[in-house]
Amino acid sequence: MANLQPRETRAASLRALSVLPVFLDLAGRRAVVAGGGESLTWKAELLAAAGAHVTVYSPQFSAGLLALAQEPPAGRVQIVDRAWRTGDLSGAAIAVAALDGADAYAFAKAARAEGVPVNVVDKPAVSTFSFGTIVNRSPVVVGVSTSGAAPVLGQAIRAKIEALLDPSLSAWATAARRLRAVVSANSSMGPARRDLWRRFADRALAAREAPNGDDLTAFTRITPSRGGSVALVGAGPGDPELLTLKAVRALQSADVILYDRLVSADILELARREARRLLVGKTGHGPSCRQDDICALMVKLAREGRRVVRLKGGDPMVFGRAAEEIDACRAAAIAVEVVPGITAALGAAAEILTPLTDRRLSRRLNFVTGHAKHGGPPDHDWASLADPWSTSVFYMSARTVTITLQRLMQAGLHPDTPAVMVASATTKRSVQICCRAHELASAIAQVEASDPCLIMIGRSLGARRDKFPPAMSPERNHCSNAAETEPHSIAAVAAGGLDRLARGNSDIDSN
Repeated sequence: MANLQPRETRAASLRALSVLPVFLDLAGRRAVVAGGGESLTWKAELLAAAGAHVTVYSPQFSAGLLALAQEPPAGRVQIVDRAWRTGDLSGAAIAVAALDGADAYAFAKAARAEGVPVNVVDKPAVSTFSFGTIVNRSPVVVGVSTSGAAPVLGQAIRAKIEALLDPSLSAWATAARRLRAVVSANSSMGPARRDLWRRFADRALAAREAPNGDDLTAFTRITPSRGGSVALVGAGPGDPELLTLKAVRALQSADVILYDRLVSADILELARREARRLLVGKTGHGPSCRQDDICALMVKLAREGRRVVRLKGGDPMVFGRAAEEIDACRAAAIAVEVVPGITAALGAAAEILTPLTDRRLSRRLNFVTGHAKHGGPPDHDWASLADPWSTSVFYMSARTVTITLQRLMQAGLHPDTPAVMVASATTKRSVQICCRAHELASAIAQVEASDPCLIMIGRSLGARRDKFPPAMSPERNHCSNAAETEPHSIAAVAAGGLDRLARGNSDIDSN
């Protein structure tokens, strides 16, 4: 088997933006507003809230605008009882109008001539910028834009963000301003300072009340760097939405990410963009990075003071070689933690709406490796796995499926026991095939050789075969009828399976 060296990869290039999100500092700067109506009053209030000195030119103004001028949220608001003139735009930092017809176009043209960013309400063709929907936890401000395509969608996104960010975040962000001077005076840029702000962010995002004196004092005491650290992080079975919040935080605080070949680009996009990315993937029975080399690299990077994330498909503690990596860290006195992920078996079961345990049919759930360290079939307690009251999930088992079936049937497994094979679980490439145990060797030939594959066997799987999602693609998803085929002999299963495996079907060891 060829040995591969870790290969550095780059973050994906930024995709095209329909607009550039920017945040203008308008404190004390002049803003010109012209026209009338409630929409104009709201824009004037928004500009004043940002600290602008707002001048509203309007021969007709509402009671709401008068009230705003008397008590602006910040900045100031002045009302001029006349229509706008070209000279009014000179020296303005920003211009907004609620005008119609030729007057709207004239206002936009005058603003452009003065080099002033301009927005005319409901006229994007003549505007140079637009207002998004806002989540206000000032000094934290979140803006959401759909470039005018779907304002209601933007409002829905804002509502979700509002629910995620407690109002107390405003007080925490204000406190961060005061802390920054202290932190900068007591600590140079590096792991210690980055660790402090990471802990501050975790505390602020979890808080449900404003910080008190004790909260802030704890962050003013800068402790010397404890050196680097390692986090073994579960990336789940493939769908980025199945990552835990803790896994996302780990990715966003990483200096270096050592990731498996099956970790998707969508998951890596959630990482801190400045982090180095090193591919240390393994291919079942193919070119792979040696585990000893991965452990050595992980320790070396941590000793250099870096925060290392070892990103693994599924869960690090389920056939993820976590024991070897934890041992390497402990031997080198490197701080190590584990962030669990959804293991592939649970992701596959959720995808096909089929519980792995059913108290009427199953009393035990087995997670079983499909091959031993040397690559061949492992020795198992086959009688236990053949127990009709158990459900077994075989990881990394495509190459050994034939001999696995032989031994299970020799140990008493009924050939008609329900079985499910799931490849690339929870991803867009997912393939699900339900059949009887003796049909698995034939079913495996329908899967791409490079797809990671799980095999599940047990009576509980057949109980809900009718619950498979109705939208399954007939080209890639099949459910054979157990009543259509007579049971095969062990010899026939073996012969058919070996023929198909000989044509190149393989398995991926994602760990």
